[in-house]
Amino acid sequence: MLTRRDLRAVALAAAGAAAMSAVMLSASPARADPIGVQAYDGEQWVIDNLHLWSAWNKTRGSGVTVAVIDSGVSQVADLAGSVIPGPDYSGVNTSPSDPNWGKHGTWMASLIAGHGHAPGPGDGIIGSAPAAKVLSIRVITDSTDPNYSKYQAEPATLGQNELAEAITYAVAHGAGVISLSLGYSTQSLAVRQALQDAYDHNVVVVASAGNSGDAAGAAGTGSAPYSFPADYPGVLSVAAVTSTGQVASFSSENVDVQVAAPGKAVPAEGNDGGYWYVSGTSPACALTAGVAALIKSAYPRLTDKQVISAITSSTTPSSRPRGGWDEQIGFGEVNAALALTAAGSLAAASPPKVGMEAASHFGDGPAGVPPVPVAPRGPGALIGLALLGLACLSLIAFATSRMLTPPRSRGRGPAAVGLAPQAAPGLAPEAGRWAPPESSRLPWLAGPPPPRHAAPRGQDASRPGHHDRPPL
Repeated sequence: MLTRRDLRAVALAAAGAAAMSAVMLSASPARADPIGVQAYDGEQWVIDNLHLWSAWNKTRGSGVTVAVIDSGVSQVADLAGSVIPGPDYSGVNTSPSDPNWGKHGTWMASLIAGHGHAPGPGDGIIGSAPAAKVLSIRVITDSTDPNYSKYQAEPATLGQNELAEAITYAVAHGAGVISLSLGYSTQSLAVRQALQDAYDHNVVVVASAGNSGDAAGAAGTGSAPYSFPADYPGVLSVAAVTSTGQVASFSSENVDVQVAAPGKAVPAEGNDGGYWYVSGTSPACALTAGVAALIKSAYPRLTDKQVISAITSSTTPSSRPRGGWDEQIGFGEVNAALALTAAGSLAAASPPKVGMEAASHFGDGPAGVPPVPVAPRGPGALIGLALLGLACLSLIAFATSRMLTPPRSRGRGPAAVGLAPQAAPGLAPEAGRWAPPESSRLPWLAGPPPPRHAAPRGQDASRPGHHDRPPL
């Protein structure tokens, strides 16, 4: 029986030291931020690269719930009042009070909805949507979890079914955005069905592209292996970049990458209340999910496709690759301020039809068909056209019969002296009538001409001879 380890299922963007580095941050002086929330000094480049200050002037994500489907989210200082506890689908019974429960999930949640310690001065992490809520749904375990080996030994299909249950639960409990900083190496029908349920309810699904960039480069394969759910249609797949906007070496490259976000040495709060540098496409996914929450907060009537379109079409201009897109960074680095502007333009336009309405009336159905530009013809005109068509057919039939009928003998010829008719080269006599060769058929009636046959010895096939048509 295949296990999760066999399929490399649930390959966390933080799995192993090569994929995720988590280093405790040292204390540093606090500083006042424009919106009254104290963000950790080391996080300023993340906020600047995503252009969050401008975006927060419009919205901070209030009214939106982001489902963090991960290893669990702890109630830490920077997430106080923002975490909604959800079910545990991991299949193991590790207690939330265990110090190894929810490490990865808490990091990701702080990058989405962190809001600092308190309204006054103090250290703290601020997420990309600090006023949003987080719905914690546990489906995976951290590698330090006491039940990690038990979890890994379970069948891979079980993990996929657990993920499908988690997505369905998130949709049913009001999530507007789902953040998936995890990955499987295979597809699952159950997950696809759960994702369809999310799309039907206009839930934006964001996932990490994967951390196989280094492995792909070492193997010389060029593109990283597929990682699901990032590679499912309809999911916003996010790659990782550094503080300078360069693609992180570990970030997976493949055709499903759509955008990129900070993912190298990103400060985050851990389940122990301490601050850590985290690296991988996981933090890039979480930060982008927060940007999606900002759009959902400001323009709640937009569909999931429109939210994703707003994000992918408004990347920072200087980050866009030559040609507009590539496998490393997609359409470029996420820009929250420009994404909100793009979303506003989409909201001002007529919203598209969704769900069964769109499927049943693709193109607006009969109501969307413009009137015929030519006035309909009356009975007289139709009868005239029919007679004209019959006349044309009669003329064609007469001309054809004349071409296929052998000529009458005039004067002294073979027929006058009783000689049998001799077949011209390329023609076959049949009851006194001459059948034209295949090559003489009109190309628009008989389709593409057959391959040219070799000319008889001593005859030039490139020059038309008397055998190309029957004698007249």
